[in-house]
Amino acid sequence: MGRTLPMALRQRVVAFVEEGHRHRSAAAQFRVSIKFVNDMVLLKRRTGGLEPKPQGNGGGHGKLSGVTDWIEGRITEKRDLTLDELVVELREAHGVEAHRVSVWRRLRGLGLTHKKRPARRRAEAA
Repeated sequence: MGRTLPMALRQRVVAFVEEGHRHRSAAAQFRVSIKFVNDMVLLKRRTGGLEPKPQGNGGGHGKLSGVTDWIEGRITEKRDLTLDELVVELREAHGVEAHRVSVWRRLRGLGLTHKKRPARRRAEAA
């Protein structure tokens, strides 16, 4: 699942169905699921082509994209800022409502990590 099958296979499956074969026969013949056959036939009817839809969101246009520099600067300025505090600051400073997981993903994308214990406790435990 989640992978795009080659265009030639898509074309052969649809051509087989257009020749008058049943969807189940096409699925068995090409060793694909019946759902795949159904989806390809519907795609051909709707669009006239068999091009796969673009995968992912393309990146760079999420609600946090406009404040990435601010987030990075804020974390650099205050290293012990928690995710929850950062979420509140985003809402107050920029009017951006973001879930803490979304903020964490952005931090991870910037190469920043989240330490669960303050630095002095990590040093004591070592």
